[in-house]
Amino acid sequence: MIKITPEELVRYLYHETSDQKSAKIKAALQSDWNLRDTYDKLLNAHGKLNEIKVSPRKEAINKILEYAAKKQEQVTTR
Repeated sequence: MIKITPEELVRYLYHETSDQKSAKIKAALQSDWNLRDTYDKLLNAHGKLNEIKVSPRKEAINKILEYAAKKQEQVTTR
């Protein structure tokens, strides 16, 4: 039996494996239930990545704006 690592599964998931390697992984997924379980978990996590909504805190935005205003002030007073 061929040894497939989780990293190889991730590359397979993102279509970053060669055709030959993809065929080996596909065959292994059909016969190795533990590997298939790992792949299904990765596939599920991959699907959830698009659902994540993140944004910076208001305090972080304000600090950046304050810093930019100070730098702008320094540039215009020279």
